[in-house]
Amino acid sequence: MLDALSALALEVKYLDEATAFYRRHLDLPVRRETDHEVALEAGDTDLVLRRPDRIPRGGLHTHYAFSCSATAYETWWDRLDGDFDLEEHTFGPVRSLYFYDTEGNCVEVMGSDEGDDEGITGLVEVVLEVADLDRARAFYEALGMETVDVGENRKRVRLTAGPFDFELWEPHLGLADARGGVHVDVTFETVDPDAALDAVRESVRDVTRTDDGIRVTDPDGHSLLFT
Repeated sequence: MLDALSALALEVKYLDEATAFYRRHLDLPVRRETDHEVALEAGDTDLVLRRPDRIPRGGLHTHYAFSCSATAYETWWDRLDGDFDLEEHTFGPVRSLYFYDTEGNCVEVMGSDEGDDEGITGLVEVVLEVADLDRARAFYEALGMETVDVGENRKRVRLTAGPFDFELWEPHLGLADARGGVHVDVTFETVDPDAALDAVRESVRDVTRTDDGIRVTDPDGHSLLFT
């Protein structure tokens, strides 16, 4: 039902400072900008940096992952190691490095792609903080996501929609002391926004139709745009 993760929005105090951070350290080009927000290009997904002056605000202390090619991973490690106290974890053959941005978001770079692309290739994972794991899991499964992993202590659930992953975390500190994001704003591409709304209509807090699509708020206060 959800075909792609089109955008992830983060709340930032100072647009210039946050934009410079991602341009300097990860070479993310600016796709568009206004006085209110800046959209940076991460493959086919926008990383949106947004001032907290309207709703939806964008996520706080969000943990999310960029992808890069496995061959470029060492280059990224060497490049970032001089500026950050990096932490590394492995998931089978995939290595991931972790560091923090200007707003306390835990940024992961995952060497998961094939090929020899040297840049950031996409934004492939987002972690949301939820109050009730079973309720949140049922909500996102209704949107067509598939559960692929459940934490041994039941503090987290990983779901996938094919090209991207979602993790739902009860409040806790994860790898690299990361936390799930609160009031996260995400945009999904789907061939039928109305079908996505129908799948969760009884669970959402509110529904707004906009020029861009259908915006809903999930039971934990996260803002979802179906476009």
